[in-house]
Amino acid sequence: MGAAGGVPAERETGEEEVNEAWSPPDRDGVVTRTLDVGAVSTLRGRRRRRGTVQRLSAIPLWPASWRDLLKDWLRQGSSRRKWTALLTTAGGQRVHDALPLLDALLKAGLVDLEETRENLVWQPLWVEFTQLEASRAAVGLTNRTSLQREREAQSGYSPDNGILEPLRKSLESLPVERAVKRHELLLALDRWISDERSGTRRDFALSARGDTKGITTAEWAWLDGHLDLEAIGISRHTPALWLRAPLVLVTVTGKMAVSEVPDCIGLTPATIDTVVRIEGPVSRWLILENRTVFERVARHKEPSAGVVWVPGFAPTWWKDAVSHIIRLCPAPAMIACDPDPAGIDICLDVGTLWSSYDLTWEPWKMDSDSFVSLRQKKELSEDDRLRLQRILTVTLPDTLRELALLMLERGEKGEQEGISFA
Repeated sequence: MGAAGGVPAERETGEEEVNEAWSPPDRDGVVTRTLDVGAVSTLRGRRRRRGTVQRLSAIPLWPASWRDLLKDWLRQGSSRRKWTALLTTAGGQRVHDALPLLDALLKAGLVDLEETRENLVWQPLWVEFTQLEASRAAVGLTNRTSLQREREAQSGYSPDNGILEPLRKSLESLPVERAVKRHELLLALDRWISDERSGTRRDFALSARGDTKGITTAEWAWLDGHLDLEAIGISRHTPALWLRAPLVLVTVTGKMAVSEVPDCIGLTPATIDTVVRIEGPVSRWLILENRTVFERVARHKEPSAGVVWVPGFAPTWWKDAVSHIIRLCPAPAMIACDPDPAGIDICLDVGTLWSSYDLTWEPWKMDSDSFVSLRQKKELSEDDRLRLQRILTVTLPDTLRELALLMLERGEKGEQEGISFA
Protein backbone atom coordinates (compact mmCIF):
# COMPACT_ATOMS: atom_id res chain seq x y z
CA MET A 1 0.00 0.00 0.00
CA GLY A 2 1.51 3.36 -0.99
CA ALA A 3 2.04 6.05 1.59
CA ALA A 4 0.17 9.35 1.49
CA GLY A 5 1.31 11.82 -1.19
CA GLY A 6 2.30 9.03 -3.58
CA VAL A 7 5.68 8.36 -1.92
CA PRO A 8 6.43 4.64 -2.05
CA ALA A 9 6.08 2.85 1.27
CA GLU A 10 9.30 1.80 2.98
CA ARG A 11 9.88 -1.93 3.32
CA GLU A 12 10.46 -3.08 6.88
CA THR A 13 12.93 -5.69 5.64
CA GLY A 14 15.23 -3.02 4.24
CA GLU A 15 15.07 -4.53 0.71
CA GLU A 16 15.82 -2.14 -2.15
CA GLU A 17 12.89 -0.65 -4.03
CA VAL A 18 13.49 1.19 -7.29
CA ASN A 19 11.18 3.85 -8.68
CA GLU A 20 12.31 4.53 -12.28
CA ALA A 21 9.99 7.50 -12.78
CA TRP A 22 10.89 11.10 -12.07
CA SER A 23 8.43 13.22 -10.15
CA PRO A 24 6.73 16.20 -11.79
CA PRO A 25 8.79 19.41 -11.50
CA ASP A 26 8.27 21.38 -8.32
CA ARG A 27 7.85 25.17 -8.35
CA ASP A 28 11.65 25.55 -8.83
CA GLY A 29 11.66 23.16 -11.78
CA VAL A 30 13.39 20.41 -9.78
CA VAL A 31 12.41 16.75 -10.32
CA THR A 32 13.08 13.87 -7.93
CA ARG A 33 13.67 10.17 -8.39
CA THR A 34 13.75 7.68 -5.53
CA LEU A 35 16.67 5.27 -5.72
CA ASP A 36 16.05 3.00 -2.73
CA VAL A 37 14.35 3.01 0.66
CA GLY A 38 15.67 1.33 3.79
CA ALA A 39 13.99 0.05 6.93
CA VAL A 40 11.29 2.20 8.56
CA SER A 41 13.08 1.96 11.88
CA THR A 42 16.18 3.64 10.44
CA LEU A 43 14.30 6.13 8.26
CA ARG A 44 17.03 5.82 5.62
CA GLY A 45 16.84 6.22 1.87
CA ARG A 46 18.46 7.67 -1.27
CA ARG A 47 17.19 9.93 -4.03
CA ARG A 48 18.33 11.93 -6.99
CA ARG A 49 17.28 15.46 -7.84
CA ARG A 50 17.94 17.62 -10.86
CA GLY A 51 16.75 20.90 -12.33
CA THR A 52 14.83 20.71 -15.57
CA VAL A 53 15.69 24.18 -16.90
CA GLN A 54 19.37 25.03 -17.49
CA ARG A 55 20.18 28.66 -16.69
CA LEU A 56 23.90 29.38 -17.07
CA SER A 57 22.95 33.06 -17.22
CA ALA A 58 22.12 32.91 -13.51
CA ILE A 59 25.78 32.45 -12.50
CA PRO A 60 26.92 36.06 -13.07
CA LEU A 61 24.02 37.24 -10.87
CA TRP A 62 25.11 35.24 -7.84
CA PRO A 63 27.15 36.78 -4.99
CA ALA A 64 30.87 37.04 -5.65
CA SER A 65 31.61 34.67 -2.77
CA TRP A 66 29.44 31.99 -4.42
CA ARG A 67 31.16 32.46 -7.79
CA ASP A 68 34.60 32.23 -6.19
CA LEU A 69 33.64 29.01 -4.40
CA LEU A 70 32.12 27.55 -7.57
CA LYS A 71 35.31 28.39 -9.45
CA ASP A 72 37.32 26.41 -6.91
CA TRP A 73 34.89 23.49 -7.15
CA LEU A 74 35.08 23.46 -10.94
CA ARG A 75 38.82 23.93 -11.09
CA GLN A 76 39.23 20.24 -10.24
CA GLY A 77 38.74 17.86 -13.12
CA SER A 78 36.00 15.36 -12.31
CA SER A 79 32.35 16.17 -13.04
CA ARG A 80 31.13 13.83 -10.26
CA ARG A 81 32.31 14.82 -6.80
CA LYS A 82 31.59 13.74 -3.22
CA TRP A 83 29.84 16.41 -1.20
CA THR A 84 32.34 15.98 1.61
CA ALA A 85 35.15 16.76 -0.86
CA LEU A 86 33.37 19.95 -1.94
CA LEU A 87 32.97 20.97 1.70
CA THR A 88 36.68 20.40 2.22
CA THR A 89 37.41 22.71 -0.72
CA ALA A 90 35.11 25.32 0.79
CA GLY A 91 36.97 25.20 4.11
CA GLY A 92 35.77 26.62 7.39
CA GLN A 93 35.51 30.21 6.19
CA ARG A 94 33.22 29.44 3.23
CA VAL A 95 31.22 26.46 4.45
CA HIS A 96 28.20 28.71 5.07
CA ASP A 97 28.10 29.42 1.30
CA ALA A 98 28.26 25.76 0.28
CA LEU A 99 24.60 24.68 0.77
CA PRO A 100 23.04 27.88 -0.66
CA LEU A 101 25.34 27.58 -3.69
CA LEU A 102 24.45 23.91 -4.16
CA ASP A 103 20.74 24.77 -4.00
CA ALA A 104 21.21 27.53 -6.59
CA LEU A 105 23.10 25.16 -8.89
CA LEU A 106 20.31 22.59 -8.60
CA LYS A 107 17.58 25.13 -9.43
CA ALA A 108 19.65 26.41 -12.37
CA GLY A 109 19.78 22.88 -13.80
CA LEU A 110 23.56 22.68 -13.55
CA VAL A 111 23.93 19.71 -11.19
CA ASP A 112 22.44 16.31 -10.48
CA LEU A 113 22.29 15.75 -6.75
CA GLU A 114 22.31 12.38 -5.02
CA GLU A 115 21.14 12.58 -1.43
CA THR A 116 20.85 10.22 1.51
CA ARG A 117 18.28 10.56 4.28
CA GLU A 118 19.39 10.58 7.88
CA ASN A 119 16.60 10.85 10.49
CA LEU A 120 14.14 12.50 8.07
CA VAL A 121 16.76 15.00 6.85
CA TRP A 122 18.10 14.72 3.29
CA GLN A 123 21.85 15.25 3.08
CA PRO A 124 23.94 15.69 -0.11
CA LEU A 125 26.07 12.65 -0.93
CA TRP A 126 27.24 13.04 -4.54
CA VAL A 127 27.17 16.11 -6.81
CA GLU A 128 27.48 15.75 -10.58
CA PHE A 129 28.09 18.90 -12.62
CA THR A 130 26.02 18.27 -15.74
CA GLN A 131 27.25 21.36 -17.63
CA LEU A 132 30.83 21.20 -16.41
CA GLU A 133 32.66 22.94 -19.26
CA ALA A 134 30.02 25.61 -19.81
CA SER A 135 29.93 26.29 -16.07
CA ARG A 136 33.73 26.57 -16.03
CA ALA A 137 33.56 29.15 -18.79
CA ALA A 138 30.88 31.09 -16.88
CA VAL A 139 33.23 31.58 -13.90
CA GLY A 140 36.27 32.44 -15.99
CA LEU A 141 37.86 29.01 -16.29
CA THR A 142 38.80 27.31 -19.53
CA ASN A 143 36.14 25.45 -21.46
CA ARG A 144 38.21 22.35 -22.13
CA THR A 145 35.91 21.02 -24.87
CA SER A 146 36.28 24.24 -26.85
CA LEU A 147 39.96 24.25 -26.05
CA GLN A 148 40.42 20.77 -27.49
CA ARG A 149 38.63 21.78 -30.68
CA GLU A 150 40.86 24.84 -30.93
CA ARG A 151 43.98 22.74 -30.43
CA GLU A 152 42.88 20.29 -33.11
CA ALA A 153 42.42 23.20 -35.52
CA GLN A 154 45.90 24.48 -34.67
CA SER A 155 47.58 21.14 -35.28
CA GLY A 156 47.50 21.60 -39.04
CA TYR A 157 49.47 24.84 -38.90
CA SER A 158 52.84 24.95 -40.64
CA PRO A 159 55.09 27.98 -39.98
CA ASP A 160 56.14 30.09 -42.95
CA ASN A 161 59.61 30.20 -41.44
CA GLY A 162 61.20 26.75 -41.18
CA ILE A 163 63.35 27.80 -38.21
CA LEU A 164 60.18 27.59 -36.10
CA GLU A 165 59.42 23.95 -36.94
CA PRO A 166 61.11 22.51 -33.78
CA LEU A 167 59.08 24.96 -31.70
CA ARG A 168 55.84 23.87 -33.40
CA LYS A 169 56.69 20.21 -32.89
CA SER A 170 57.35 20.76 -29.18
CA LEU A 171 53.70 21.81 -28.72
CA GLU A 172 52.58 18.24 -29.41
CA SER A 173 53.86 17.03 -26.03
CA LEU A 174 52.31 19.85 -23.96
CA PRO A 175 48.97 19.84 -22.09
CA VAL A 176 46.19 21.21 -24.30
CA GLU A 177 45.67 24.52 -22.52
CA ARG A 178 49.38 25.30 -22.46
CA ALA A 179 49.78 24.28 -26.11
CA VAL A 180 46.94 26.58 -27.20
CA LYS A 181 48.44 29.57 -25.37
CA ARG A 182 51.92 28.93 -26.71
CA HIS A 183 50.59 28.50 -30.24
CA GLU A 184 49.77 32.23 -30.02
CA LEU A 185 53.48 32.90 -29.53
CA LEU A 186 54.36 30.63 -32.45
CA LEU A 187 52.07 32.67 -34.72
CA ALA A 188 53.49 35.93 -33.39
CA LEU A 189 57.05 34.73 -34.01
CA ASP A 190 56.17 33.67 -37.55
CA ARG A 191 54.81 37.17 -38.27
CA TRP A 192 57.79 38.81 -36.53
CA ILE A 193 60.33 36.96 -38.69
CA SER A 194 58.37 37.38 -41.94
CA ASP A 195 58.02 41.12 -41.28
CA GLU A 196 61.79 41.28 -40.56
CA ARG A 197 61.14 43.03 -37.28
CA SER A 198 63.66 43.53 -34.49
CA GLY A 199 63.47 44.82 -30.94
CA THR A 200 63.67 43.88 -27.30
CA ARG A 201 61.82 41.08 -25.56
CA ARG A 202 59.34 43.63 -24.29
CA ASP A 203 58.72 44.79 -27.86
CA PHE A 204 57.96 41.22 -28.90
CA ALA A 205 55.71 40.61 -25.88
CA LEU A 206 53.75 43.75 -26.73
CA SER A 207 53.41 42.58 -30.33
CA ALA A 208 52.36 39.05 -29.34
CA ARG A 209 50.15 39.67 -26.31
CA GLY A 210 49.48 43.40 -26.20
CA ASP A 211 51.42 43.65 -22.94
CA THR A 212 55.16 44.21 -22.49
CA LYS A 213 55.09 41.75 -19.58
CA GLY A 214 52.58 39.39 -21.18
CA ILE A 215 54.99 36.48 -21.69
CA THR A 216 55.73 34.41 -18.59
CA THR A 217 59.15 33.30 -17.38
CA ALA A 218 58.24 29.70 -18.29
CA GLU A 219 57.26 30.76 -21.81
CA TRP A 220 60.54 32.65 -22.31
CA ALA A 221 62.40 29.54 -21.13
CA TRP A 222 60.46 27.47 -23.68
CA LEU A 223 61.35 29.91 -26.47
CA ASP A 224 65.01 30.08 -25.41
CA GLY A 225 65.17 26.28 -25.36
CA HIS A 226 64.26 26.02 -29.04
CA LEU A 227 65.45 29.26 -30.65
CA ASP A 228 68.30 31.73 -30.72
CA LEU A 229 66.07 34.73 -30.10
CA GLU A 230 68.89 37.19 -30.73
CA ALA A 231 69.30 35.72 -34.20
CA ILE A 232 65.67 36.45 -35.10
CA GLY A 233 65.80 39.99 -33.79
CA ILE A 234 64.54 39.62 -30.22
CA SER A 235 67.08 40.98 -27.76
CA ARG A 236 67.02 40.94 -23.98
CA HIS A 237 67.89 44.62 -24.11
CA THR A 238 68.38 47.24 -26.81
CA PRO A 239 70.56 45.52 -29.45
CA ALA A 240 74.04 46.76 -30.22
CA LEU A 241 76.52 46.31 -33.04
CA TRP A 242 79.78 45.15 -31.46
CA LEU A 243 82.94 46.14 -33.32
CA ARG A 244 86.53 47.33 -33.17
CA ALA A 245 87.93 49.52 -35.92
CA PRO A 246 90.60 52.23 -36.47
CA LEU A 247 87.89 54.77 -37.25
CA VAL A 248 86.33 58.01 -36.05
CA LEU A 249 82.57 58.17 -36.50
CA VAL A 250 81.28 61.63 -37.27
CA THR A 251 77.67 62.20 -36.17
CA VAL A 252 75.30 65.12 -36.45
CA THR A 253 76.36 66.21 -32.95
CA GLY A 254 80.07 65.40 -32.79
CA LYS A 255 82.68 62.69 -33.14
CA MET A 256 83.18 59.21 -31.62
CA ALA A 257 86.76 57.92 -31.74
CA VAL A 258 86.14 54.19 -31.99
CA SER A 259 89.87 53.87 -32.71
CA GLU A 260 90.59 54.74 -29.07
CA VAL A 261 88.78 51.65 -27.78
CA PRO A 262 91.37 48.96 -26.86
CA ASP A 263 89.17 45.96 -27.58
CA CYS A 264 85.54 46.43 -28.73
CA ILE A 265 82.51 48.65 -28.28
CA GLY A 266 78.75 48.19 -28.69
CA LEU A 267 76.81 50.83 -30.62
CA THR A 268 73.02 50.81 -30.76
CA PRO A 269 71.26 51.00 -34.15
CA ALA A 270 69.95 54.45 -33.21
CA THR A 271 73.51 55.66 -32.55
CA ILE A 272 74.77 54.29 -35.86
CA ASP A 273 71.89 55.98 -37.67
CA THR A 274 73.30 59.35 -36.58
CA VAL A 275 76.67 58.72 -38.30
CA VAL A 276 77.05 60.91 -41.38
CA ARG A 277 80.74 60.38 -42.15
CA ILE A 278 83.57 58.03 -41.19
CA GLU A 279 87.19 59.17 -40.91
CA GLY A 280 89.96 56.66 -41.51
CA PRO A 281 89.96 53.57 -43.76
CA VAL A 282 90.05 49.90 -42.84
CA SER A 283 92.07 47.33 -44.78
CA ARG A 284 89.23 44.84 -44.56
CA TRP A 285 86.25 43.88 -42.42
CA LEU A 286 86.56 40.70 -40.32
CA ILE A 287 83.13 39.25 -39.47
CA LEU A 288 82.97 36.58 -36.76
CA GLU A 289 79.99 34.60 -35.50
CA ASN A 290 81.36 33.20 -32.25
CA ARG A 291 81.35 35.90 -29.54
CA THR A 292 84.40 34.54 -27.71
CA VAL A 293 86.42 34.34 -30.92
CA PHE A 294 85.28 37.83 -31.92
CA GLU A 295 86.51 39.33 -28.64
CA ARG A 296 89.83 37.49 -28.95
CA VAL A 297 90.36 38.71 -32.53
CA ALA A 298 89.24 42.25 -31.65
CA ARG A 299 91.97 42.45 -29.00
CA HIS A 300 94.84 40.92 -30.96
CA LYS A 301 94.23 41.01 -34.74
CA GLU A 302 95.79 43.45 -37.20
CA PRO A 303 95.13 47.06 -36.13
CA SER A 304 94.19 48.19 -39.65
CA ALA A 305 91.19 45.85 -39.87
CA GLY A 306 87.64 46.41 -38.68
CA VAL A 307 86.26 43.53 -36.59
CA VAL A 308 82.48 42.94 -36.24
CA TRP A 309 80.43 40.34 -34.36
CA VAL A 310 77.43 38.81 -36.15
CA PRO A 311 74.90 37.30 -33.70
CA GLY A 312 74.09 34.11 -35.61
CA PHE A 313 71.57 34.55 -38.41
CA ALA A 314 71.89 38.29 -38.90
CA PRO A 315 68.72 40.12 -37.77
CA THR A 316 67.42 43.07 -39.77
CA TRP A 317 68.76 45.69 -37.36
CA TRP A 318 72.27 44.22 -37.71
CA LYS A 319 72.13 44.26 -41.50
CA ASP A 320 70.85 47.84 -41.50
CA ALA A 321 73.59 48.98 -39.12
CA VAL A 322 76.40 47.19 -41.01
CA SER A 323 75.05 48.46 -44.34
CA HIS A 324 75.28 52.01 -43.03
CA ILE A 325 78.87 51.45 -41.88
CA ILE A 326 80.18 49.80 -45.06
CA ARG A 327 78.38 52.35 -47.23
CA LEU A 328 80.46 55.06 -45.51
CA CYS A 329 83.59 52.91 -45.13
CA PRO A 330 83.71 50.27 -47.90
CA ALA A 331 86.25 47.44 -47.72
CA PRO A 332 86.29 43.72 -48.57
CA ALA A 333 85.17 41.20 -45.95
CA MET A 334 86.40 37.93 -44.53
CA ILE A 335 83.60 36.02 -42.84
CA ALA A 336 84.19 33.37 -40.20
CA CYS A 337 81.28 31.27 -38.93
CA ASP A 338 80.94 27.87 -37.28
CA PRO A 339 82.02 25.07 -39.66
CA ASP A 340 78.54 23.57 -39.60
CA PRO A 341 75.51 23.70 -41.93
CA ALA A 342 73.97 26.75 -40.23
CA GLY A 343 77.36 28.49 -40.28
CA ILE A 344 77.54 28.12 -44.05
CA ASP A 345 74.07 29.67 -44.37
CA ILE A 346 75.06 32.57 -42.11
CA CYS A 347 78.25 33.15 -44.08
CA LEU A 348 76.35 33.24 -47.36
CA ASP A 349 73.74 35.61 -45.93
CA VAL A 350 76.33 38.06 -44.61
CA GLY A 351 78.32 37.76 -47.84
CA THR A 352 75.25 38.84 -49.80
CA LEU A 353 75.33 42.13 -47.90
CA TRP A 354 78.84 42.88 -49.22
CA SER A 355 77.90 41.73 -52.71
CA SER A 356 75.01 44.19 -52.74
CA TYR A 357 77.60 47.01 -52.53
CA ASP A 358 79.84 45.40 -55.17
CA LEU A 359 82.38 44.56 -52.47
CA THR A 360 84.26 41.27 -52.42
CA TRP A 361 84.06 38.79 -49.58
CA GLU A 362 85.37 35.32 -48.81
CA PRO A 363 84.94 32.65 -46.13
CA TRP A 364 87.57 32.76 -43.40
CA LYS A 365 88.77 29.65 -41.58
CA MET A 366 85.86 27.69 -43.07
CA ASP A 367 88.00 25.45 -45.26
CA SER A 368 88.42 21.69 -45.14
CA ASP A 369 91.84 21.81 -43.46
CA SER A 370 90.53 23.96 -40.59
CA PHE A 371 87.61 21.58 -40.14
CA VAL A 372 89.82 18.48 -40.10
CA SER A 373 92.10 20.10 -37.53
CA LEU A 374 89.27 20.42 -34.99
CA ARG A 375 89.79 18.15 -32.01
CA GLN A 376 86.10 17.96 -31.16
CA LYS A 377 83.23 17.52 -33.57
CA LYS A 378 79.55 16.70 -33.30
CA GLU A 379 77.37 14.30 -35.25
CA LEU A 380 75.16 15.78 -37.95
CA SER A 381 71.43 15.69 -37.25
CA GLU A 382 68.88 14.84 -39.91
CA ASP A 383 68.03 18.54 -40.18
CA ASP A 384 71.74 19.27 -40.70
CA ARG A 385 71.90 16.79 -43.57
CA LEU A 386 68.83 18.28 -45.22
CA ARG A 387 70.28 21.77 -44.85
CA LEU A 388 73.57 20.69 -46.45
CA GLN A 389 71.76 19.03 -49.35
CA ARG A 390 69.84 22.27 -49.94
CA ILE A 391 73.02 24.38 -49.67
CA LEU A 392 74.72 22.23 -52.30
CA THR A 393 72.01 23.13 -54.84
CA VAL A 394 73.03 26.82 -54.91
CA THR A 395 76.12 28.58 -56.20
CA LEU A 396 78.85 28.44 -53.55
CA PRO A 397 82.45 29.57 -53.15
CA ASP A 398 84.66 26.54 -53.70
CA THR A 399 85.80 26.62 -50.07
CA LEU A 400 82.25 26.30 -48.73
CA ARG A 401 81.29 23.63 -51.27
CA GLU A 402 84.27 21.49 -50.23
CA LEU A 403 83.38 22.00 -46.54
CA ALA A 404 79.73 21.01 -47.12
CA LEU A 405 80.72 17.86 -49.01
CA LEU A 406 83.27 16.92 -46.33
CA MET A 407 80.70 17.32 -43.53
CA LEU A 408 78.23 15.13 -45.40
CA GLU A 409 80.90 12.51 -46.05
CA ARG A 410 82.03 12.39 -42.42
CA GLY A 411 78.63 13.00 -40.84
CA GLU A 412 80.18 15.63 -38.57
CA LYS A 413 80.13 19.36 -37.86
CA GLY A 414 82.30 21.68 -35.76
CA GLU A 415 82.42 24.94 -33.82
CA GLN A 416 84.41 28.05 -34.60
CA GLU A 417 85.83 28.29 -31.08
CA GLY A 418 88.11 25.31 -31.73
CA ILE A 419 89.85 27.00 -34.67
CA SER A 420 93.02 29.08 -34.31
CA PHE A 421 92.79 32.65 -35.68
CA ALA A 422 96.36 33.56 -34.76
